[in-house]
Amino acid sequence: VQLQASGGGLVQAGGSLRLSCEVSGRVISICGMGWYRQAPGKQRELVAFTSGSVTDYADSVKGRFTISRDNIKNTMYLQMSSLKLEDTAIYYCNVVQFLQNYWGQGTEVTVSS
Repeated sequence: VQLQASGGGLVQAGGSLRLSCEVSGRVISICGMGWYRQAPGKQRELVAFTSGSVTDYADSVKGRFTISRDNIKNTMYLQMSSLKLEDTAIYYCNVVQFLQNYWGQGTEVTVSS
């Protein structure tokens, strides 16, 4: 399973971005999909996760970020709005299949004032 993340970039505070993650390869039964991020000097943290009918978000992004998936395109998205300086990080997409974690290469998001 391979993941290709895209959509990162430089955006002003208050702006929006949509990240995409295309999943390819031996996709049989993905049970969970999520977005994580890692800011400079910090540990990687969960941003948003969806599994079946369950969706959850980090408290810091609730109401601003939305995770979604297109099963036909095998693509997941992270719509980010009202971006803040503290959202600056490298964002990684993740899927879980048969208890195995797969990661994308990361896409960088920089929020400027």
